[in-house]
Amino acid sequence: MFTKNRDRLLEAEVAKEFLALLVEQARGQGWASDEHFTVDGSLLEAWASAKSFQPKNKKSSPPPDDPGNPTVDYRGEKRSNETHQSKSDPDALLARKGEGKEAKLSYSGNLLVENRNGLIVSSRVWEATGTAERYAALQMLQELPGSGRVTVAGDKGFDTADFVRECRNLWVTPQVAQNLGRKGGSAIDRRTTRQWGYAISQTKRKRIEECFGWLKTIALLRKVRHRGTLKVDWIFTFACAAYNLVRMRNLMRSAVPA
Repeated sequence: MFTKNRDRLLEAEVAKEFLALLVEQARGQGWASDEHFTVDGSLLEAWASAKSFQPKNKKSSPPPDDPGNPTVDYRGEKRSNETHQSKSDPDALLARKGEGKEAKLSYSGNLLVENRNGLIVSSRVWEATGTAERYAALQMLQELPGSGRVTVAGDKGFDTADFVRECRNLWVTPQVAQNLGRKGGSAIDRRTTRQWGYAISQTKRKRIEECFGWLKTIALLRKVRHRGTLKVDWIFTFACAAYNLVRMRNLMRSAVPA
């Protein structure tokens, strides 16, 4: 019965509707900005072991010494998402947080946060590719209600010509951090950085890290316990709604005179 109800909830996108209703309620109280936003993404470790990451065209082999926990030797073996796939969670991809970091089977969790009080406006879980954060950000920005111009802040990873161009096509002013070390230079020039709003956006954007910190520690999403992009996105969105409820409770308390 639980599985059937869960499938109905997934198909009806109840989690996204719940999050959207909370955002509307916050806007009605004047707690959420409808003009200034921040985007970012973070890796969520998948519920799949390294041993499950096997060659896609693997031929049958002799039975393992221990079927429950077989011995696997990866030494000298080159593994990538092109040639390998997790047998327990095919949607999870091998990804790392940065150079020199350990690669783990992961998903890309992405947020769109408003800059007034740091409330989560939208969320997306995608496969952990190198472009997932930018594409997810553009999708969330495209779904913002209204037709007025808005601003979006982000870190250096969003300073690419494609992302900046697509933002402007969406009537969004990109106020992302300049990546001056990028080949070809930054896609953000003085026309943007000289504006007083740019400095404010760069200060406000750091609040999105508080959201990821809460989701990974309090909501226990550092390592997800669901498999498949659809289910991981479902639980991630519900956790974002829970975060907003906590923030809105605190905002309500501060608004009530002592």
